[in-house]
Amino acid sequence: MNERFEKDSNGMPQYDPAAAHERRMARAAARRRAQQRRRKRRLRLLILCLLALVLLVAAPHLWHRAEQLLYPRKYEQLVDQWAQTYNLDPLLVDAFIRTESGFDPVATSSVDARGLMQMTEETFLWLRSKIAVDEDLAFADLYDPDTSIRFGCYYLYLCLERYNGDVATAAAAYHSGWGTVDNLLRMEEHSADGQTLQGFPYSQMNHYVNKITSCYGAYQRIYAGN
Repeated sequence: MNERFEKDSNGMPQYDPAAAHERRMARAAARRRAQQRRRKRRLRLLILCLLALVLLVAAPHLWHRAEQLLYPRKYEQLVDQWAQTYNLDPLLVDAFIRTESGFDPVATSSVDARGLMQMTEETFLWLRSKIAVDEDLAFADLYDPDTSIRFGCYYLYLCLERYNGDVATAAAAYHSGWGTVDNLLRMEEHSADGQTLQGFPYSQMNHYVNKITSCYGAYQRIYAGN
């Protein structure tokens, strides 16, 4: 191509329609790409907002369900039945079962306490003489959930009745025995009224009582609407 078609007589570039068209097309393509990027960003933002909204709506339900898995009511029908029989809060019974055996019906402790509510043979035989004297029940029957919950509920009822319905003192008695708790109640540093304990001086007893009361509080909060 001759130079006169590219520059004018003063050496200035001449207007090139083809090049101008290419530049316009390039600018238009750049604008389209920019618009596409903006639309994609808006779409991503919309999707994120929708996901956040779904999580906001679903999160309480999911969290509540997770708490129910951590604090289950695995033997709800039996617990409700025997709790009603002995005038107990079924959620308190659940707290004892979770603490004692973790809902394992064949749990056996180092001192041979058995079943869901972990009862020794001595306690079982004593309770059997009160509520099942004519029944052919053996110590091994505590591995049956119905028997374990029945006897455990009755023993818990006796503990609460003996210690004026105070859950913490009753829990200490369920764990350590009435004799131990009665001795502590006679000491002013552990009881102001001689009927309920203000402190739990033994580490295992203290740990157990804290677990029961904490667990019971969790059950009350999680199942408050039931």
